[in-house]
Amino acid sequence: MQRPAFISELARRNRHNVRTLRESPAAEISGALGDLGTLLPLMIALALQGSIDLASTLVFSGLFNIITGAVFGIPLPVQPMKAIAAAALTTRLPQRATTASGALVSLAVLLLSATGALRLLTRHIPAPVVKGIQLGAGLRLVVSGAALILGPLNDHNWNRPPLLLIALAFFILFFTERGALGRRFPYALLLFLVGVWQVNFGLSFDLGFDIWRPAPPTLPDFGVFDAWSTALSQLPLTTLNSVVAVSALAAELMPDLPTPGVNALGWSVAGMNLVGCWFGVMPVCHGAGGLAAQHRFGARSGASIILLGTLKLLLGLLFGNGTRLAHKLAQFPKSVLGVMVIAAGLELAKVGSSLLNTPPVSGTGIGTGSAITTGGGASGGLWQATSVARTGGGRAQIGVREREEKWMVMMVTAAGILAFRNDAVGFCAGLCCHGAYRAADWVERRWDPEEGERRPLLS
Repeated sequence: MQRPAFISELARRNRHNVRTLRESPAAEISGALGDLGTLLPLMIALALQGSIDLASTLVFSGLFNIITGAVFGIPLPVQPMKAIAAAALTTRLPQRATTASGALVSLAVLLLSATGALRLLTRHIPAPVVKGIQLGAGLRLVVSGAALILGPLNDHNWNRPPLLLIALAFFILFFTERGALGRRFPYALLLFLVGVWQVNFGLSFDLGFDIWRPAPPTLPDFGVFDAWSTALSQLPLTTLNSVVAVSALAAELMPDLPTPGVNALGWSVAGMNLVGCWFGVMPVCHGAGGLAAQHRFGARSGASIILLGTLKLLLGLLFGNGTRLAHKLAQFPKSVLGVMVIAAGLELAKVGSSLLNTPPVSGTGIGTGSAITTGGGASGGLWQATSVARTGGGRAQIGVREREEKWMVMMVTAAGILAFRNDAVGFCAGLCCHGAYRAADWVERRWDPEEGERRPLLS
């Protein structure tokens, strides 16, 4: 009896996970730790002020890691919803209101995925806008990493990190940037061990049975203004960075592996938070920055995040007292986290270099079909290489102009994200720039009498 296609594909992906782990165990372990610079600071700060339950977050996010690693077969991260985390820290949102915000975002993403609107939307997003989202997110990570490093450096106590050691860490990071050397050198693992060496883990076992006592948000929690405003600020970030950009980045970084489609990613984000909100779990999503970080530090399969998920699951179950554990994790050196965050940001930002030589990307998830086609198509995006069809002296001129326009759209998108710290603003700015160039093309074709002569007879 022939197995269903889903089961066969799932088995194939997990054979790839096992094979990759056997061939490069150190690289997979190092890659698993690549996203800690984003996870630890936000998770610890939210737990200490009571906005999330740390033990439940570790257990359920660990389970989500294991499931996504087995289903997708790539190092797909499970990381905090950053806009919700930032708002919760600023306004000291209670636990139920925080999880209600994550549930509201997930319900919206679920609706977009179920109706096919998410796939329809992403099919017409120009590639330079997607690249701009990735570039902007990468540069924001660099800024965040620098803040983590500069904080301890400006603290004039005896325990501040030596500047020379930080410079050495960056030298080794760039020295191992090339090819197989970076893949084989467990950079993130070594940094993690250096950080753990400075933490006093004097913890006793405290089995985390409290996580099985549900504390879901109630109807009044969904009516809190802060919950709605926080969810609205998070929705563009989740849709663009956790779904669209992740699908495109996975296809670019790992072209030989099946690319998760936007619908599959949408269902994944929705499922994680609609389950997690019952237990006080931190709102989570996938993210292009986390994927870039784990890939940069050696991860090439879902085995890396399965290992990370297992570690988180054991920590949550064996040390169930979240407050004590949070205080211990808070001792992890921020300068080490900062180096890891900057490395992730640089890895994500450099994808913009492929803007002019990468063909349109289409991704498919398990049973989802076509998920994202960046640029070109019906939208007539900047990705469409119309300069190839040009002839005569105008060919080189048009090619240069289109390259400049692509870079401008990408930079406008990234600049909007950086300036306003909002992915939606950058996205709208990039689309506006793209639309202005397309309108200029239409006017030029309509009013330039020589345009018809330069256009080839067969196109």
